[in-house]
Amino acid sequence: MSHMTYDEIFSRLVKASYMGNVEQEIEEIEASGNETTKEYIHYALGNGDQEKVVFQIDNCEGACSGESHNCEAACLFDAIVRDMEGKVVIQDRNCTHCGQCINTCSYNTLIDRKEFIPLIDLLKKKEVAVYAIVAPAIIGQFGDVTMGQLRAAFKHLGFYGMVEVALFADILSLKEALEFDHAVNTEEDFVLTSCCCPIWVGMVKRVYHKLTPHILPSVSPMVACGRGIKRLHPDAKVVFIGPCIAKKAEAKEKDIRDAVDAVLTFEEVKQIFEATGINPADMEDIPSGHSSAGGRIYARTGGVSKAISDTLDQLRPDKQIKIKAVQADGIQELKELLRSITSGDIQANFYEGMGCVGGCVGGPKALLKPELGALHVNTYGLSAEAHTPLNNPYILELLERLDIKDVNSLLEGESAKIFQRDFKN
Repeated sequence: MSHMTYDEIFSRLVKASYMGNVEQEIEEIEASGNETTKEYIHYALGNGDQEKVVFQIDNCEGACSGESHNCEAACLFDAIVRDMEGKVVIQDRNCTHCGQCINTCSYNTLIDRKEFIPLIDLLKKKEVAVYAIVAPAIIGQFGDVTMGQLRAAFKHLGFYGMVEVALFADILSLKEALEFDHAVNTEEDFVLTSCCCPIWVGMVKRVYHKLTPHILPSVSPMVACGRGIKRLHPDAKVVFIGPCIAKKAEAKEKDIRDAVDAVLTFEEVKQIFEATGINPADMEDIPSGHSSAGGRIYARTGGVSKAISDTLDQLRPDKQIKIKAVQADGIQELKELLRSITSGDIQANFYEGMGCVGGCVGGPKALLKPELGALHVNTYGLSAEAHTPLNNPYILELLERLDIKDVNSLLEGESAKIFQRDFKN
């Protein structure tokens, strides 16, 4: 086994990259390690197949037992099998690179490629504006700090600015409320939200594809935010920061890969802050927080349903059929819910799926327990000046800047296509 963990090597390389002595650091790490160390360095630097997220660096011993330590059981898409000797083999044709297997691996032979170090030159030179876009789940993850202090911390790393993805979750609440209004007109009609979770969307597209016609044709808030920034600043680079490995795979999907240039997890950002000596709690508090309560609670299970339902009630108060929502909380519930819908057991007209228990706050690279993460998210939601995006003047101004003339134009016209996704192809 390696003398240093993958995370330790990543941290050292981040520090060396900012210091300008990365080649010397690589030599020192290699001198004290083995072949696994070299592979860790390779992927920590952002090398490897750029289309992939998950990599297998060693043959495991094949002695895993139980679902909590079994990558084969954790895989949602039957991409992991055992050979004749019981060793793990990843079948590329089935692998979606969602990263669900990584946290279950007992032998640290499954890792995800890091995407930060190739950006450091851009951040240091400041020749290109690089934006950090942060998932709604970020509140509270880095201690008792404000969103303004986080913005300052990212600017100290070299980012041009920070944008809360919750702002674009607001736009998608408007869009999906309109989509629901259009699609659900009888008691038999139902829709599946496409917001947030790439595991949920991936399961529908690849396994339960008969349900594809019912999925609302919206991009995720991450993609909406990336595309929105690039429309306003065409030369900008965008880095998404969240608790989810699967977002690294979503960002590479062919029809939406224009939106986000790199993905970092909260765990990686914590390592980056520590390696560079940045403590968000010591930062100045830059004015922040332009999202509504609805956009902020997307981070926990049920948040998407509530945000869209509240928006619909305000947008179409006379609509007879209201949103009746059911959520799937975690992978097991997600599978069971999709099976029941497929078999014709329809209990709701709006289905929300979260691949992690608790929602995004329960993501594999979150820094807090899901219950505490959800508490921070709900508290931040309650502190918002606007309850829904319709009460949020910043949203109306943002739509105008994006050349979307009014709320109803989110379903039509060229300008609104940045928020549209075709799940049928």
